[in-house]
Amino acid sequence: MTNQEEECNTCTVEFSEEELASSSWKSKNVIIISISAVLFSIGLMLEFILKLWILAEVFFSITVIISGYSIAKEGFFSLLFRRRLSIDLLIIMAALGSFFIGHGKEGAAVVFLFNIAEFLEVYAGERAKRSIASLMKIAPEVATVKKDSKEVKVPVGEVAINEIIVIRPGEKIPLDGVVINGISSVDQSPITGESMPVTKQIGDEVYSGTINNEGFLEIKVTKRSNETLLSKIVKFVAEAQKKKSPTERFIDKFSKYYTPSVMLLALIVATIPTFVFGFPFNEWFYKALVLLVVSCPCALAISTPVAMVSAITSAARNGVLIKGSSYVEEVSKIKTFAFDKTGTLTEGKLEVTDIISLGESKESVLEVAASLEVFSEHPIAKAIIEKAKNEKVKLRSTHNFKAIAGKGVTGKIKGNTHYVGNRRLFKELKIDLPEEHFSKLENEGKIVIMVGTARKIMGLIAVMDKIRDATIETVHKLKEMGIKTVMITGDNERTAQAIAKRISISEYRAELLPEDKVKMVRKLANNHGHIAMVGDGVNDAPALASANVGIAMGAIGSDVSLETADIALMQDDLSKLPYLIRLSEKTLKIVKENVFASILIKGSFSFLVFPGLVTLWLAVAIGDMGLSLAVILNAMRLSRLKEI
Repeated sequence: MTNQEEECNTCTVEFSEEELASSSWKSKNVIIISISAVLFSIGLMLEFILKLWILAEVFFSITVIISGYSIAKEGFFSLLFRRRLSIDLLIIMAALGSFFIGHGKEGAAVVFLFNIAEFLEVYAGERAKRSIASLMKIAPEVATVKKDSKEVKVPVGEVAINEIIVIRPGEKIPLDGVVINGISSVDQSPITGESMPVTKQIGDEVYSGTINNEGFLEIKVTKRSNETLLSKIVKFVAEAQKKKSPTERFIDKFSKYYTPSVMLLALIVATIPTFVFGFPFNEWFYKALVLLVVSCPCALAISTPVAMVSAITSAARNGVLIKGSSYVEEVSKIKTFAFDKTGTLTEGKLEVTDIISLGESKESVLEVAASLEVFSEHPIAKAIIEKAKNEKVKLRSTHNFKAIAGKGVTGKIKGNTHYVGNRRLFKELKIDLPEEHFSKLENEGKIVIMVGTARKIMGLIAVMDKIRDATIETVHKLKEMGIKTVMITGDNERTAQAIAKRISISEYRAELLPEDKVKMVRKLANNHGHIAMVGDGVNDAPALASANVGIAMGAIGSDVSLETADIALMQDDLSKLPYLIRLSEKTLKIVKENVFASILIKGSFSFLVFPGLVTLWLAVAIGDMGLSLAVILNAMRLSRLKEI
């Protein structure tokens, strides 16, 4: 093996500039393989067609030297400095043994084909690196900075926080920042996986690596190049690929003891039949060499890491950050999803759901309410103002505005005093309340405010935390997958019940403090097995940590989410959850296929060694190189897995 990795474990990837620039490595190995192929072919022609056996042995020997140099170097380095018997040493022993008993062509085939197998394995690791390198290349290396009314091209690493960068239509945004001038739609799919462009205007955040579609933008930089969201994604994905799942750790441990065991078995096969039972030495020595080669655990060793790396990089490209292969494996075991309500199932943003007129038009009710609430910063006020904008309601001139703490607001419109507020405010005005409407709306989990004068109520406006567009469909899909869904929230019983009914969630628990959520997660885990907690990654951190898998929403806007969660959804998109489960199940299925195929084929070949049905070149061509290629290609299918 090369010094890229030991024991064929080529998928434990270290990331550096040298490793990410792997084109020279690939070119060098392609040249070595090509030259070896020519020399080996000439050797075969000399032996079988021209019958020049001695000259053929020379070409086979040169083939071994060229193809086997790096293999021998790594094998002896591992033996001398790490005190470990590596697969590389096993292959060199098999090749030298073949020449010793007059099977030079098969010795050359062993080294040549093993070199190809090794190239394929390392190439699989390099492919994983390139997938991360491609993420790094999403962002441009140069930014256009505005200095003294001039535009200057500056390397992104030299751009300071608070400098102004200019982005023209079709250009990629080089650094995270805030729009200070202009409006445009921005393609955020390289970061979040979302399909539709997002409109960005003054005050909106933009992210490195996203693409400005049609407008001109001026952006104030908020993060240096090594602090951007994109750089953190690269870091987390790279680190995730180093964290091994239980299956990977078991196979690594198995491989550590497997190779010495195989070498001991080969020694027994080479000696016992000859020196104890008197069988021909050459015949059983050859079988021992075949056993050495066919038992090489390369395909088994890479069967799991390649699949896990493919899954993690596939998820990253679909806007899901998985912090390690252990979580890829864990998701497939989840039986229950627990959801926080505010900011997870809902957007954490109030919206007007109902306008009920009582003697006045709905437009008049909204007009009065918005004209007064425009002076307030209350979340309910913002929802009413947003509704008025959407309905294109023209606001009236207001005088003598006053906020009444805990009750509402008042002011004069066209000389008449109007009020917008809750039940307490209008009770103090001694106005009969429309209890029938109140009860109906409140039972639906809505917050109700009234609009009126000192004499009468003009109408009611109901607001409610907006349910995310993907919530209902996601809950439905999870149920179809046989997964229990539970909402755990600090909201009151009536609101929680209304939301739970509206989204058809299996169960809900209301009025929970953060510590109560932790207890509830543990209780659900005891009752239902493995549990995933989905929250906003900030106030739900204790509950996220208590679950088997903590999944944070909205990581695109939260450093805390990226740091605390096991899995982070880059976008506020619950629809990624069914994709995540499907990805996990598919990954585990492919891992099982790879492990089963490796054990079955190598086990079968090992038995066929004794009746002499497997030759050296067949052992390495099918039992090693062919099998390694098969498990790699099987694992790479995960990269094509898309959202449901």
